[in-house]
Parts: sequence; C-alpha cells; structure tokens
Amino acid sequence: RGLRQPERAAVVTLAMAAGPPPPLEPSPLPTFAEEGFGEKFLRKTRENPLVPLGCLCTVGILTYGLISFRKGNTRRSQLMMRARVLAQGFTFAALLGGMVATAIKSRQ
Repeated sequence: RGLRQPERAAVVTLAMAAGPPPPLEPSPLPTFAEEGFGEKFLRKTRENPLVPLGCLCTVGILTYGLISFRKGNTRRSQLMMRARVLAQGFTFAALLGGMVATAIKSRQ
C-alpha cells in the first residue's frame, strides 16, 4: 500500500540487479587434520610457554602450602597461600598476554 506500481517495479528491478539469490545449501567448511590432546598441548605450550610454567608454579606453591598447614606451620602456610595468589595472577596475566599477542598476529 505504501508503494505505487512504478515504485514497486523499481524495487523489484533493483533487487534483481543485485545478483542471483544466495544458494540454499551452505558452502562446505574446510576440513583440518585431527589434532590429538598431546599435539594440541605441545602447540599451545610453544605458542605461550609462560602459561604452563605459571600453572606448575601455582600447583607447587599450593602443595607446599598444604603440607606446611598439615605440619602445623601456620606462618609458612599463610605465606605460601599469598604466594599462590601471586602465581595465579602471573598465570592469568600470561594467558591474557598470549591472547592479545595471538589477536595482534592474526590481524597482520
């Protein structure tokens, strides 16, 4: 109702000039070789080696802190729990830095 006959014809002509309609079937996605857990872990470790290092430090500090707590050395246990928080912060910063570096690399 909003368009008169000549305007309707112009809209149809413009739509036809835009090209053929898109295909009904989606185009197939490219296939990649299957990557196992070990290969993916090694590739990710090579891309950003600080993340696994930070994880190992965090686990080591946590374990030492729990052992100190179990032995009754509360001062050392508290110190290790604070060190664990720092190690987790380092791991998070390394993860974030790796993501930023990957994003910058993919733009180039």
